[in-house]
Amino acid sequence: MKSLKLRHVVLIISAIIIVDQVLKIWIKTNHPTGEVVRVFGMDWFRLHFIENPGMAWGWKFGNETGKMVLTLFRLAAVIFGTWYLGRIVKLQYRRGFIICAGLIYAGALGNLIDSMFYGMFFDKGLHFDPAITDYVSYSGVAGFASPGYSSFLHGSVVDMLYFPMFKGHFPSWAPFIGGDEFEFFSPIFNIADASISTGVITLLIFQKRFFSRHIPKEEHTTVETNTEVSDKVQVL
Repeated sequence: MKSLKLRHVVLIISAIIIVDQVLKIWIKTNHPTGEVVRVFGMDWFRLHFIENPGMAWGWKFGNETGKMVLTLFRLAAVIFGTWYLGRIVKLQYRRGFIICAGLIYAGALGNLIDSMFYGMFFDKGLHFDPAITDYVSYSGVAGFASPGYSSFLHGSVVDMLYFPMFKGHFPSWAPFIGGDEFEFFSPIFNIADASISTGVITLLIFQKRFFSRHIPKEEHTTVETNTEVSDKVQVL
């Protein structure tokens, strides 16, 4: 199987980043936080606009210092990923592995853009309030502004994809959670998160195929010689 060329990887990453950022900017500049729409009228597919200061799927990472550390970690990961993608393309790794690495890279870069720049470019956003040592939301619809609601490296990530498939209750015999209500699938995420998850899950499923060694065909070299070949020549 032929490996991908670098320009193909760049096209995949660019497409994901463009779709991710267009959807984020559209929902942030046109809607307040909260449910936006039920896509095609379906209960299980919704656009539900929230912002989070932390990692993918809305997880937090401490206070404002933790937020900055997380953003710097993302930046370092993207810098390393840029070098690594170029390397695996040059070494002609398997096509599937390169695509998965590109998906993970695109997702990390998509959320890094939010964390680095959104606090500078928008007038409203989820931000840290030192008085209560916690993050506070906002009302109304955000717009482009300078200065923004926060500073470089302190922007919040925009999420909107929500797939509440069904609700139910844990069985009464289950320890600690017996009888509690649950919802599948409850996380609210974005295109970048989905790109990362798709890349990681696909790598786990097909890791044997992606990391199997490629054994080159054995080459037979013919050597020309002027030595006379005769059945009288004795081979010792």
